Amino acid sequence: MKKYSDYKDSGIEWLGKIPAHWNKKRLKYYGYLYGGLSGKSGSDFNNEKNTNNRKFIPFINIANNSKVDVSNLQLVHFEENETQNMVHKGDIFFLMSSENFDDVGKSAVLEDDLSDVYLNSFCRGIRITNNDVDSNYLNYLLASKPLRSKLIVGANGFTRINLKTDKIKGLYVLDLPLPEQTAIANFLDQKTQLIDDLITKKERLIELLQEERTAMINQAVTKGLDPNVPMKDSGIEWLGEIPEHWELKRIKHIAFLKSGDGIKSEQIIEGGDFPVFGGNGLRGYYSEYTHEGDFILIGRQGALCGNVNCASGKFWASEHAVVVKLFSPYVLTWAKELLISMNLNQYSISAAQPGLSVDKIKNLIIPVPTFPEQNTMTNIFKNLNYKNISKIKKIGKEIQLLHEYKTSLINEAVTGKIYVRD
Repeated sequence: MKKYSDYKDSGIEWLGKIPAHWNKKRLKYYGYLYGGLSGKSGSDFNNEKNTNNRKFIPFINIANNSKVDVSNLQLVHFEENETQNMVHKGDIFFLMSSENFDDVGKSAVLEDDLSDVYLNSFCRGIRITNNDVDSNYLNYLLASKPLRSKLIVGANGFTRINLKTDKIKGLYVLDLPLPEQTAIANFLDQKTQLIDDLITKKERLIELLQEERTAMINQAVTKGLDPNVPMKDSGIEWLGEIPEHWELKRIKHIAFLKSGDGIKSEQIIEGGDFPVFGGNGLRGYYSEYTHEGDFILIGRQGALCGNVNCASGKFWASEHAVVVKLFSPYVLTWAKELLISMNLNQYSISAAQPGLSVDKIKNLIIPVPTFPEQNTMTNIFKNLNYKNISKIKKIGKEIQLLHEYKTSLINEAVTGKIYVRD
């Protein structure tokens, strides 16, 4: 892309050269910082029964957007005559505290004119008082990799990463003519929107591929591969009709099931000889193993109760998983896909958290095709999964490259590495 005609050293090592007519200035000279909500307790938030509610911009709105989504506001209770800092159009908000470095220091600009709206307590806002500053451009600049990296240097904490106010105030930003700021912001609005639209389309394509795969497999494990075979009523509401020659069996008649073995959290380490699987996947590693071979694991507790995974080789299965050993391991993929299609979570017991018992799963009735059909489905599913994963990986790589291109475009435009005013 086109460059500026003349550059100079910015005097800032991490920034390098900038257009000759640009300068640098501390962010504190552009406006002033103000705090978010203070003096609030958990009961003050998002309770529609409170009679004196106000709207506020939640943490997640800023974490997930470069421009505040005004359709995603929440409620907070105000006492009579209570005073808090209202947000204004053109304000830029910073995440001052987060559980990770990806979010801390993240900024978002408010482009809408809102009335009686406030800011969450984990953030600070900067009110621009300099008439020669375009808030949209400044927000893009603050989101660029060079400034983000500089901003979070020195952020610290244990359970949460915290950013110091002085770090924001003292941050060097670029000072350039207002029309040029606006031109860069408009250019980036247009280009990033095109990129975001393309990313959304590709993400939707992944969803469609997954939905298509799920529909094909569900049809196969419940109705078979031949649409012309005679059918019969299974007598099971969720299953409906099945091929006439299929049998109905309890799961315990095709597999041995037992709970995994207890293991203490402190025994699980990041690296080790054998993986430790809970009901919801890999938890870490341990020096011993409880199982060897090919197994299906069913989550039996918690939010992902009923989810289905496979585990092979030597591993430890924790008590949070039901371990399924098929009498015929050659059709593992067929059995796994059948169990997924059954939505096992519907059989969980509602208590403090969802739970599945081994006996409950053992006695569930399933449709069982002939062994040759099971074997054929296993081979078809393996091939389908391979093709599906390959396509999704390819699209995922394309999405990653688009994100990288977007980041690079913002970096180069806001720091003057490319000329975008034509």
